[in-house]
Amino acid sequence: MQIKFSSVPVDDQDKALAFYTEVLGFEKCADIPMGPQYRWLTVTAPEGMAGVELVLEPMGFPPAKVYQQALFDAGVPATAFITSDVHAEKARLAAKSVRFRGEPVNMGPIIAVMFEDTCGNLIHLVQPLVAPPAP
Repeated sequence: MQIKFSSVPVDDQDKALAFYTEVLGFEKCADIPMGPQYRWLTVTAPEGMAGVELVLEPMGFPPAKVYQQALFDAGVPATAFITSDVHAEKARLAAKSVRFRGEPVNMGPIIAVMFEDTCGNLIHLVQPLVAPPAP
């Protein structure tokens, strides 16, 4: 079994695609119409594992918006992205006007900072400080 797709809810797929590609540097992978208002829209990280895609998931029913807003209000990230240098990545993204929630914090095995994705989500940017255990 493998993880192929992970999703983040977005309030506007076009706005999300622009942010995740033009600002974060991900690449559009799939953009397939799925009816009059929905599309299967995914991005991939050029530096990430081959074949893993992030679904920019439209909120198709009202409880999804309530859940997304509750996470945001509570300061809970929707997902996390890994980087090898959180300070350099924060500087790169801040130069593109990404809004961060504070400075990177050393949390033992990681250094982490949160940012807003402009689509209703908080994203944790994480730099691992220890190697993961071998499988």
